[in-house]
Amino acid sequence: MTTFDDRERMEETRFKHDQELTFKARNRGNRMFGLWVAEQLGLSGEAADGYAKEVVAVDFKAPGDKDIFAKVRTDLAAKSIDLSDHLMEKHLTEYREVALQQIKAE
Repeated sequence: MTTFDDRERMEETRFKHDQELTFKARNRGNRMFGLWVAEQLGLSGEAADGYAKEVVAVDFKAPGDKDIFAKVRTDLAAKSIDLSDHLMEKHLTEYREVALQQIKAE
């Protein structure tokens, strides 16, 4: 039984590690996306950083990405900036992939 128990513990540890990695990569990618949107909005410095933090925080409201895109669309519309859904989804996906690679390299 100890071999089975060891294997089970190892799988649980790997699962936990993978979940933490995914969580960190998602948040870092969201932050990078928030900085990109901030740039589109003409924000820089602390204002851009604050906006990126808002994007990260809004992702905790509901599962999925709808909450992020709803916030970003509202903010862009307020400044009459039109970005396609496809472009925003593409950037969010790319930033999350970059974030995952960065975290794996750390």
